[in-house]
Amino acid sequence: MKPFTVFPMGKTKLLCAAGAVLLTVLAVAGLFTGKYPLTPEGLLAGDEMQLRVFMTLRVSRTLVGAVGGFALGTAGFVYQTVFHNPLASPDVIGVSSGASAGAAVGILWNVRTARSGWRPLLLTGAAGVTACSFAGALAAVCLALALSSLDRSRKRGSIVLAGIAVHSLAQTALLCLKLLADPERELASIEYWIMGSLNGISGYSIGGNLCLCAACLVLLFLLHRQVLLLSAEEGEARMLGVSVGRLRLFVLLTATLAVACVVSLTGLISFVGLLAPHAARLLTGRNDSGTMFLGGILGGVLLIGADLLARTASAVELPVSVFTSLLGAPFLIFLIVRGRGET
Repeated sequence: MKPFTVFPMGKTKLLCAAGAVLLTVLAVAGLFTGKYPLTPEGLLAGDEMQLRVFMTLRVSRTLVGAVGGFALGTAGFVYQTVFHNPLASPDVIGVSSGASAGAAVGILWNVRTARSGWRPLLLTGAAGVTACSFAGALAAVCLALALSSLDRSRKRGSIVLAGIAVHSLAQTALLCLKLLADPERELASIEYWIMGSLNGISGYSIGGNLCLCAACLVLLFLLHRQVLLLSAEEGEARMLGVSVGRLRLFVLLTATLAVACVVSLTGLISFVGLLAPHAARLLTGRNDSGTMFLGGILGGVLLIGADLLARTASAVELPVSVFTSLLGAPFLIFLIVRGRGET
């Protein structure tokens, strides 16, 4: 038996290298794309305004696109592996919707505490939105698991059906929050956030989220063996000494926290967590740690590429989810049709 290593080898290694090069090219293009023109000459000459825009806005935006896309792609791989379902992803099973509803609560909390002059030490600013977003995502995961467990047939599609129900509940809660919001300040912030965009991200508000997201990603890759073991039948995993229930919960919590960190910064980004892992599996023909890493890289490529299109396709910047949905919706239909043909 060949030794199992964390680092991809052979074809997968070449694909990861090619993906990293493509991600780097798109990231560099993103640094110099935008309404305010930046030039290498101006930056090297020390132009104060160009340096400020570059360091505060462009670098942070590109960093969030790369790390956020990587997190969504990795989390999608984890969800699909743990749930034994190719349709599982942060948006399909309701995680993103739950995070959106939670983040809306955080936005309302921030605005109203600021208006009242009462600023508690906890749950304010970006940290408050992240905490509420994680709470909403966690509630969505737990509810989807509880609903799918009611299906005694244990069919693969049960978690997807449960996710659709959770998504509907989260959207209803979000609608109620919109009705309670102040149209002038709170509603506009919630609507803008829900559209999903990397616009408005600055270096002043991303540090804590990115550090926490990176820690979750490192933990997921350290647990890559356990994640892959969860793809086996539950009885086989137990025979190998795996505490399936506790491990599944811990892995899902870690992936959910990574998604919440991204969603609280970017808003609702659709289909990246579904497209990237499948594209990685189609390229490698495998389901291992190398494919998991490639799925993360492709997630970064998708998100940064969509952000570049959002900035250049129109005179007005468009939501990123417009472009990810144009790819993701047909691909989801393809997966459903293919799955139906295999049954």
